[in-house]
Amino acid sequence: MATTRSTLTRRRVLALSALSFAHLSVAPLCAQRRESALSDAEVEKLRDSAYNPPDRVLTFVEFLDQRIKQIEKLTGGKRQPGREEDIHDLMEQFASIADDFDDNLDDYSKYHRDIRKVLPKVVSATERWATSLRTPPENAMYSVTRKLALESLADVRESVTKLIEEQKAWFLAHPPAKEGENKPQPRS
Repeated sequence: MATTRSTLTRRRVLALSALSFAHLSVAPLCAQRRESALSDAEVEKLRDSAYNPPDRVLTFVEFLDQRIKQIEKLTGGKRQPGREEDIHDLMEQFASIADDFDDNLDDYSKYHRDIRKVLPKVVSATERWATSLRTPPENAMYSVTRKLALESLADVRESVTKLIEEQKAWFLAHPPAKEGENKPQPRS
């Protein structure tokens, strides 16, 4: 009888250990999923544009445009098997990229980076993106993801609208130096 109990106890311990291990091995996979929104080439392009905020903003716009075009291609053409899953994945990528973009906009606001010239382009793009995200017919496969993508997009639009006003006020009070003003004058 004692051997049977100890065998059962060992089995329970092994089962609980296996479940714990399975749970711990799945958690990193979920955390890594967000990183897959951008390809290696896109990550490299973002790194290259890191030192020029207007270029970085336009790079984010380009990536979001690409996801939208892929969604439009899927919904506009002949229905393909797996279309709903593809739309779900693209909307998920869109939301992730938009969240990263919004984080960058917050940083540009904090440090008063001059991105005034590109912000109107972002405003018009957000309107276009919202329309495209609402275009696919309702489907349970991607309805939650669409909602999250639209919320992320609303956050970007709110940040951009706020940033336009902040940048107008900041650069009115602190005009940037014109080219040549900060350069030492040659001695005659």
